[in-house]
Amino acid sequence: MSTPPLASGPEGPHALRPLLTTVLDALHTGGRARGGPLPAGGPDAVAARIREAVADVLPEEGDPDALRRLVHALAEGAADPAHPWCAAHLHCPPLAVAVAADLAASALNPSLDSWDQAPAASELEELVTRALAREVYGETPSGAGPHRRTAPPRGATSHDAPGPDDAPGPDDAPGPDHAPAALVTTGGTESNQLALLLAREALGAGVRPVCGANAHHSLTRAAWLLGLPEPVTVPAPAGTLDPAALDAALTDLPGPHLVTATAGTTDAGLIDPLPEIAAICSTHGARLHIDAAYGGGLLFSTRHRTKLTGLSAADTVTLDLHKLGWQPVAAGLLAVRDPHDLTALHHHADYLNADDDTEAGLPDLLGRSLRTTRRPDILKTAVTLATLGRTGLGTLVDQVCAHAHRLADLVDAHPALELHDRPTISTVLFRPTGADDDTVAHIRRHLLHQGHAVLGRTRLDGRLWLKATLLNPRTTPDDLAGLLKLVEGTPPP
Repeated sequence: MSTPPLASGPEGPHALRPLLTTVLDALHTGGRARGGPLPAGGPDAVAARIREAVADVLPEEGDPDALRRLVHALAEGAADPAHPWCAAHLHCPPLAVAVAADLAASALNPSLDSWDQAPAASELEELVTRALAREVYGETPSGAGPHRRTAPPRGATSHDAPGPDDAPGPDDAPGPDHAPAALVTTGGTESNQLALLLAREALGAGVRPVCGANAHHSLTRAAWLLGLPEPVTVPAPAGTLDPAALDAALTDLPGPHLVTATAGTTDAGLIDPLPEIAAICSTHGARLHIDAAYGGGLLFSTRHRTKLTGLSAADTVTLDLHKLGWQPVAAGLLAVRDPHDLTALHHHADYLNADDDTEAGLPDLLGRSLRTTRRPDILKTAVTLATLGRTGLGTLVDQVCAHAHRLADLVDAHPALELHDRPTISTVLFRPTGADDDTVAHIRRHLLHQGHAVLGRTRLDGRLWLKATLLNPRTTPDDLAGLLKLVEGTPPP
């Protein structure tokens, strides 16, 4: 067998061109074979078809038709986020231009752990992440707030943790050249973990995480991984963190504190009262992290960005552009108000960032991530921002938010359906009127098994609700009406 062609190098584009035709054809035929938003038959049927398509994972002799066969099988067995009835999760249909850019990233295969592996990609990442940090924090660099404390020296004991009187004075604040920064992550889970890590390094190992009962599950896992106390949970009686309860908790709990607020909950898309939370954190000298993995995309919309008022008060902010950004996974970010916090991530490996190379001007990339090898996920984001601009992205955000309000109107007007509440972003919760929780769960599973629709589920106010998370800008009013007909027509268990 001759040596197979490579994707990069002078012959790379020529080698890729016929393969791309094969892939695109297989995506088309696989999607047609699926016929809907999800493969019919449930897990057993899908697994059987995949096993048949794969046959032998590592055959003695290769099969030149494997690319077509396996892409077809994957497409036939996929949940298609571009289908208007695939609306369970924060699982967006990616933009074609972003997917095309992602192909270039895969073909060139830069690795962002040293400059000599990613000369252009490293500079592109720096430019784009700083621009996105400015979206969060504004054009004027934000210095360290009055509640900021310096980290204890490495190796210090818990008795050495900084106290309330250790806040730096005006001379310790970053100067105007210390603009906010952002790091590329794999998504909200990694961003939240990184935010807790930076808080631990800034405030000491005794920091107490505090979050609402509505917070994302990744915060509890991150605290466990980092050896921090389990987060103190503050009530969220209306689905959002209660400021009065937060104030009471910070008054009673020994500090230092890391408070996490949420801008876009996964269950209902709700946004915590950010200005009030920020003011309480300032009063108590607490560090503030805002998980805006879902809601952060509202920044692009002139109409909706005011819902994020107070975001810029946070020390760190989680963003996910594979939600309201229409990027292929992964496209997460962590924005950081004070870039001094990132010194905690500095790491030395002589073969990647030797001191003399750094002194000679080669950029040191290891402090940009906890990962070593990592792909240039920023390319697809850069291409998307440049191609659509603020107006184009804002229009997409406005469209999906409008779809959610249209669906809420349809549910509200339907005598057999009950609406939980008006949508805040693009999530709508509803259920058949008078149905018990078992019936609601059955409806969802029946639609999944038949391959008709993908709806989520969440429990609020002691009841189970169907969840539609609308992230497809091309959804039509007829699509929304058809989705409700499917729900209404599902036979009882």
